[in-house]
Amino acid sequence: MMESLREYLKGHRLITDGAMGTYYSEITNNPEAFAEFANIERPDIIERIHNEYIDAGAKLIRTNTFAANTQMLGIGRDELKKLIEDACRIAQRCADGRAYVAGDIGPIKENAESEGSAVEEYKMICDIFLDMKVDAIRFETFADFDDIKEVAEYVRSKSDMFIMADFCLNKNGFTAGGISAARIMQQAGQMDCIDSCGFNCGIGSGHMNNIMQKLTFAKDKYMSCLPNAGYPEQMNNRMVFMNNASYFCDNMQKISAYGMNIIGGCCGTKPAYIRELCRRIGDAVPAGRTETSDGNEPVNGNNPAEAADIRVNEKRPNEFMQLFKSGHKVVAVELDPPYDAKYDRLIEQAQYLKSRGVDILTFADSPMGRSRVDSVLMSLKVTQETGMMVMPHVCCRDKNVIAMRSTLLGAYINGIRQLLLVTGDPVPSVSRVSTTGVFDYNSIRLMNFVKEMNQEHFADEPLYYGGALNVTLGRIDRIMERMQKKIDNGASYFMTQPVFSKEGIERLAMIKEKMDTKILCGIMPLVSYRNANFIKNEFIGIDVPDEIVARYSPDMSKEEGEAVGAQIANELIGQMYDYVDGFYFMLPFNRVSLMDKININNR
Repeated sequence: MMESLREYLKGHRLITDGAMGTYYSEITNNPEAFAEFANIERPDIIERIHNEYIDAGAKLIRTNTFAANTQMLGIGRDELKKLIEDACRIAQRCADGRAYVAGDIGPIKENAESEGSAVEEYKMICDIFLDMKVDAIRFETFADFDDIKEVAEYVRSKSDMFIMADFCLNKNGFTAGGISAARIMQQAGQMDCIDSCGFNCGIGSGHMNNIMQKLTFAKDKYMSCLPNAGYPEQMNNRMVFMNNASYFCDNMQKISAYGMNIIGGCCGTKPAYIRELCRRIGDAVPAGRTETSDGNEPVNGNNPAEAADIRVNEKRPNEFMQLFKSGHKVVAVELDPPYDAKYDRLIEQAQYLKSRGVDILTFADSPMGRSRVDSVLMSLKVTQETGMMVMPHVCCRDKNVIAMRSTLLGAYINGIRQLLLVTGDPVPSVSRVSTTGVFDYNSIRLMNFVKEMNQEHFADEPLYYGGALNVTLGRIDRIMERMQKKIDNGASYFMTQPVFSKEGIERLAMIKEKMDTKILCGIMPLVSYRNANFIKNEFIGIDVPDEIVARYSPDMSKEEGEAVGAQIANELIGQMYDYVDGFYFMLPFNRVSLMDKININNR
């Protein structure tokens, strides 16, 4: 019987297996197939791969379950359970006292519709691994600790299982979540629920070495490093890695010398790579390494991978937040960017609103899933032309992680300092044949992403961001619970959907009393009977009472309709003035002249 993994690591360096997915694709000549289905359909191939790695010298193999989740494989939980159990049996049969078996878990994509479900599925998968009595559970290729922490604590509450956490970096030393390698080390040093931490996938051994040699490692954690063989090229519709085991091991020797306890390979590596690792490096316990004392020390230097000081140390006060601090009732007006390239009218509207004392303009991000001028670029154009303070909305629908990071960096270097972060309206069903929503994030995860970027890149002059608030949709305790999650992820203020009803006003008052945050109350001056009916019946989450609609009539003139809308707006402002921090005006059809009829200081 093999000693425990913890005992083994006290006296040895642990060499793991290499890639499963890319090696499976090479063997089967089927680059599009999920290797995970082979646990059921072709267990002989998976058994062959495991045995080749063990014969090459690997002392730990990973179950063939990286993509084994319901979203990735498109299967139900019962089928998933069988697939994972079969994967464990195959790996354990091959290991049979020769190697340890780690239950392998890859990231589960979570979007707006599936919020919270990923954590529950991770827990279910971990329960299967616990029942199958694997030697370790390994989270690999993750971008942040968000889900890992909760799931690892769950596992630790049930078992003393060895828990491994590996993260995927780009060549600059950042995860897809915008977190630096140094920050990962800091966070790992503060987590008692994981045993080892390190990096896998994403980059080749050369770039991995560049990052590792400048890194201060987490204290009291075993360190792991499993880079790719290199970078693939597409040949005959297949992603092919160069056969460069010698070069790979040259770099792994350097990386190992920094004090790595666990080494192996990821995409593109094969048994030959592991055999060479064993020959050159072996299993001798690694020498000492530079560690943080408690996971909190910053690493010196200018390299992004070294930028570990996570404090936001604001040097220049944010103009928008200063308005709140002064007690000023903030006035924000939303303008819809144009559908086409004609923007002159919008600039005129912005100039008009500036002359009327509006504090800030906001620009929606293609609301209702219909393409308009980009909200960030429209904001930049308006502030350049008018000098007004602006706040673009940024939604999760249209941008993946790469595009989102680029957008935020671009906004920042052009002077944008406040944002409204929202999940975003779905793509209209009629457009889904040719257009798909991305939703790599929901609004809470996007807030966490910006929070990380503030800590990594914008500490001297951070981005401030708010979230949307619907006071009438759902139970009030659930609304406040979600608000708190946004606050915990850095939200500094909230902007509500239009409020019309007595119930909405009462709910808003209760929320403001209980939540320590700034709130701008949404005001929409409805301009006609048709407009009122449309908003009442077409927009989920905007509660327009019948008595509001009844104040309009179908035969009203434009001027009469606007007068009624302004009167209602003034009444609502008066009822909410004392307990909100300002007002957020959504003007139908960009009718900015309505602001002349609205008394912001109406008590």
